[in-house]
Amino acid sequence: MSRTLIGRTIRRLRQEKRLTQQALAVRLGISASYLNLIEHDQRPVTASLLIKLGQVLTVDLAALSGTGERQAEAGLREVLSDPLLGLEEVPEAEIATLAGSAPQAARAVLALYRAWRVAREDASGIALPSGRRLLLPNEEARDFFHDRANHFSELEQVAEAIGGELRATPAEMNHAVAERLRRTHGVTVAVGRLDGALRRYDPALRRLDLSESLPRESRGFQMAFQLMLLEAREAVEAVIAPAELSTPEATALVRIGLLNYAAAALLMPYGAYLNAARSLRHEVEALAARFGVSFEQAAHRLSTLQRPGDNGSARGLPFFFLRVDPAGNVDKRFSAAGFPFARFGGSCPKWIVHQAFATPSVTRVQVAQLPDGAAFLCFARAIAAPTTHWGEPAPMHVVAMGCDLSRAAEVVYADGLDLPRAAVGIGLSCRLCDRADCRSRAFPPLEHRLNLDPNEDGASPWRFDPKRRV
Repeated sequence: MSRTLIGRTIRRLRQEKRLTQQALAVRLGISASYLNLIEHDQRPVTASLLIKLGQVLTVDLAALSGTGERQAEAGLREVLSDPLLGLEEVPEAEIATLAGSAPQAARAVLALYRAWRVAREDASGIALPSGRRLLLPNEEARDFFHDRANHFSELEQVAEAIGGELRATPAEMNHAVAERLRRTHGVTVAVGRLDGALRRYDPALRRLDLSESLPRESRGFQMAFQLMLLEAREAVEAVIAPAELSTPEATALVRIGLLNYAAAALLMPYGAYLNAARSLRHEVEALAARFGVSFEQAAHRLSTLQRPGDNGSARGLPFFFLRVDPAGNVDKRFSAAGFPFARFGGSCPKWIVHQAFATPSVTRVQVAQLPDGAAFLCFARAIAAPTTHWGEPAPMHVVAMGCDLSRAAEVVYADGLDLPRAAVGIGLSCRLCDRADCRSRAFPPLEHRLNLDPNEDGASPWRFDPKRRV
């Protein structure tokens, strides 16, 4: 649980229920004064009291974790530090109050900032040589999945229904999906050479061609995707419709993402996968082998196990997930663990995500500690995708995951680590990090004045006084 935000979260939920401190304290069986201390983060919340809070406030444990408030606080801190806004320093207490007590207002500020950035960039220079300006839809699609905690019960139900009819073990699933495509939809599957493509479907011929360069698990996923395109399209459109996405491109990105989600839910059924994840202590390599999927597919599925209700018993361990290329571009990211991703600019160079590129196909582990003291168990693995022709550099990505350090005992990658001593101090990004002694710093911090002396060269290339702010 977030050690700094849970009190404000409880206070906000209590106020939303229109309960006084006295009324809530009576229902919890504690004194009003003790509840007041809890709401001001001056007393810890025991596990038994946390369960009572969930029952009395009719919310699951994830709503009490403070994850949303913490992500909002990190986003606000980043936004309000943008020098282009010309703002004076906003006190940390005010940022925390806005994130914890007025979450809708905080989301509105973040949405306005995103819109302002898009408008400013669109008007001031993101243009092709032809002069045509670009408005990329990936941020809108990314926010769509983030706002829904990367879990879609409607698609889980469709996948479970189809899986119940297939009645196939993981070893039989690829064959069962291919047979359903053939018998139910008249679709034939062929594997061969595809110039410039890994998958191609011809609706007129009812033919699905898969590249021979795809490994077996990727072929299976592509067939599952095709099956969901034919059988889950109505459910996917029902999920998209209320979102009112702003462009056809963003809609197309979300549609493909939801079809990928449904395909993963078919190959890795929620209940079976959750049980396996717990018994294998979230070892991604073992999960991939058991369900016949790739490392990335197995890791991504872990990030979607966030089924609401049942007081959290059907919810998996909250992980963050991201995928990044060697240039530092993040094309996928989800955070059920409350890790505060930097939305704009690069991430910390000391983070294990970037070091993993040096050891492809090897899982690297790191205990990462943020400046506010929050710590996460992180693990990352560099993966090369297949090339389509000789001479093409293999596309390389790092798939990274992590959870709050308090849950490390549930994850196999923590075995053998001296957790208190293994922590590596990282920041959200160089521009937002207050660590004055970092030798890996690429940029000076936005909120501090530089303190450069030609007579002395320090460990950090950008020296500043952390006590002096702009």
